[in-house]
Amino acid sequence: MNTLVGSTENEIKIRKELLDKLKNTPIPENELLSNLGLFINRQSLSRIIFLNEIYKKILNIHGVIMEFGVRWGQNLALFSSFRGMYEPYNYNRKIIGFDTFSGFPTIHKNDGDLLKVGDYSVTESYESYLEYILNYHQMESPIPHKKKFELVKGDATETIDEYLGRHPETIVALAYFDFDIYLPTKKCLQSIKPRLSKGSVIVFDELNCPEFPGETQAFLEVFDLNQYSLQRSSLNPLISYIIF
Repeated sequence: MNTLVGSTENEIKIRKELLDKLKNTPIPENELLSNLGLFINRQSLSRIIFLNEIYKKILNIHGVIMEFGVRWGQNLALFSSFRGMYEPYNYNRKIIGFDTFSGFPTIHKNDGDLLKVGDYSVTESYESYLEYILNYHQMESPIPHKKKFELVKGDATETIDEYLGRHPETIVALAYFDFDIYLPTKKCLQSIKPRLSKGSVIVFDELNCPEFPGETQAFLEVFDLNQYSLQRSSLNPLISYIIF
């Protein structure tokens, strides 16, 4: 088993076979996007449903959505679709994604021994591709002429305060942490904490996860765990959240 991926060799094999079926599908191109549910497995569908539940918790909370650790950007695309479904005219609900797009910039001693600099990188210039995808989702919803997303490239220990300096109006309704590692998680938690309101939701992808101990350490150093109920969903074994 791959301890970081959490999948057996047989699971990896059958998923590759399904991927081959997708690449060689007999479904006509003009119908393929409408039939992607054929290829979404239980785990991926559970995650999408969970994110939908999380989004609904902020419908009456004012502010932006921030994701810390974007990688391929699926969460950003889903959040954009949820906005278009539940609050299509709330152009104030900006979605901002922070990532180096080149993998982990540093590894701290609090991150353990399994990770290395550059892990979880993406393909070169991927952020331009993602920008196009997110713009497509924006065009499928009302008020498409107002840009309602932003990608912030770079080391978030530096870019978070630069962003907030450019946007001093920022209030955070939802923050999704998927950096995995200690330093950027702690820095961004510290920076956004004064901008949370009662009811804001902070989601963590790897709290209490032995492969990524730095995320938990960062959380414990910024928030008093005893003051919050750390909640989870039956749909996902790892993702947890607090309501501020």
